[in-house]
Amino acid sequence: MKKTIVIASNNEHKLKEFKEILTEYNIVTLNDISYYDDIEETGTTFEENALIKAQTIHKYLKSRGLDYIVIADDSGLCVESLNGAPGVYSARYAGGHGDNEANRSKLQQDLIGKERDAYFICTIVVVYTNGEHKTFEGKTFGKITEEELGKKDFGYDCIFYSNDLNKTFGEATEEEKNSVSHRGRAIKEMIKWF
Repeated sequence: MKKTIVIASNNEHKLKEFKEILTEYNIVTLNDISYYDDIEETGTTFEENALIKAQTIHKYLKSRGLDYIVIADDSGLCVESLNGAPGVYSARYAGGHGDNEANRSKLQQDLIGKERDAYFICTIVVVYTNGEHKTFEGKTFGKITEEELGKKDFGYDCIFYSNDLNKTFGEATEEEKNSVSHRGRAIKEMIKWF
């Protein structure tokens, strides 16, 4: 029987990516465990935010007598000439949470006349059934393009030109993106540990 892992997220893109890579596990979502509250990400680093999410869900599972491993991640885009911004604020860079178009527009404004080297980073925290945790990190490097190329439905993908793929993530297939993505790399590190 497959081991069950709870992914501490309701982000469909994120869940899809985890399911595509962690095929040997039974992946359970927050909806599946009837957890509907928002988890406030008050950390100042990706690791702090991932840990807050993972420990919150771990405590919730314990209170219901469930012994599952919990995985949470926090990820974002860091632009070197902007001192790592948008960073942990990537999803709410322009103010509102998840307004991809506004976030990309603000980033383009902030980058006028500046270097465009950037990287995506993903920090994964795994909390085991006994409460101990382990952290894994993945990065993927590239540049911010001046125009939007490819699919515009997810985050900064259409303006992140991947050094590995020689195209934007918006132009890449899911398989191509997963093979070099920050999340894909962090998950591979985690699988090695498992």
